[in-house]
Amino acid sequence: MTTIPLTHLAEPAITCSTCAACCCRLEVLLISDTGVPERYIDIDDWGGEVMLRLDDGWCAALDRDTMRCTIYEKRPLICREFETGSQDCLEERRGIATAYR
Repeated sequence: MTTIPLTHLAEPAITCSTCAACCCRLEVLLISDTGVPERYIDIDDWGGEVMLRLDDGWCAALDRDTMRCTIYEKRPLICREFETGSQDCLEERRGIATAYR
């Protein structure tokens, strides 16, 4: 019988249904106009527009019950480029997973 070291196990598939919305805790600069509603826009310490994050650190546009974006069609450019399952996504997921160990 061949044993596989834990370090070589495949990561589970990343899908919307298994997404932990880790990226929704990152600061999101609004560098282009995508139509983000004003109620989700905040001003950072340097005067730049960013997505509003609530006291818990999560993006204000994230539905906490479904863990899905409530403004998906009008989400910021960086959110559009941060693809589910991409290297950046996997790194954020690993960071969240190790934060609670």
